[in-house]
Amino acid sequence: MLAYITWNADPILIRLGNLRIGWYGLLLACGFLLAYLVFQKMVTREGLPEKTSDRFAVSLILWTVVGLRIGHCLFYDWAYFSHHLLEIFIPFVETAEGWKFTGYAGLASHGGAIAIFCYVLWFSHKRRVRLLWLLDRLAIAIPIAAAFVRCGNLMNSEIIGTVTSKPWGFIFMQLQGTDECCEPRHPAQLYEAFVYLCLFLFQVWYYFKHTKGKIYAGRAVGISLSVIFIARFIIEFFKKEQVDFEKAMTLDMGQWLSIPFILLGLAFLIWSYRKKTLPTPLKEGGKNA
Repeated sequence: MLAYITWNADPILIRLGNLRIGWYGLLLACGFLLAYLVFQKMVTREGLPEKTSDRFAVSLILWTVVGLRIGHCLFYDWAYFSHHLLEIFIPFVETAEGWKFTGYAGLASHGGAIAIFCYVLWFSHKRRVRLLWLLDRLAIAIPIAAAFVRCGNLMNSEIIGTVTSKPWGFIFMQLQGTDECCEPRHPAQLYEAFVYLCLFLFQVWYYFKHTKGKIYAGRAVGISLSVIFIARFIIEFFKKEQVDFEKAMTLDMGQWLSIPFILLGLAFLIWSYRKKTLPTPLKEGGKNA
């Protein structure tokens, strides 16, 4: 029987002078890379030119990171950033000792999801790629990146859970000197990472083995949106509130933001089961480069 897990991982993996390489950044990059490789394998085997898919993937990653950042600033800390707009993308503050780099401490997955939808809408129109075909392939690849991000949160001892008496509770020693230290807490980061990993493995099996790439339009994106945000909604009950204003809320910000995505996912699934359409990658007149 476990007597709780003492977690004291150093968020910094490598220190070389003033250079710092953190676990979070490394895991984020690895997650994006794995998602890209899976996405690239799917779309090229179905006829989308590699040059087109490469351009799409690079731009999508940039859009996603921007969306993650803006989402946090808007949804969780607008009271501060509304008066410090430049710090959203230029993370420096002036102190008595000079300018201090604060880092991009806040990223919100809901903002990333919105950015992905916006860019995919623009790209599908510009390149005449079928929207649901593209969303479905992304929905298969993206969960592995989400799983790696949550592992990065664990390495940073952030997005921690509520206090628990369960033997798998984590005591986050990196939070010494704060109210969050020294009490076992739900490893909410691992709960989410496990869901996303299982979803990714299922989606890969469903695409490559079960359907042999013949997925009805809207099926994969419906599954991913429904599973990810239903899981997110439930796991939020086991998370400590991220910002003070959530203490007065019946449902926290993450749960309210998840509801539209759950409904959208269910709508995609209903449409997919009714229409049973097998789309090709490109619309008529679609660009090959």
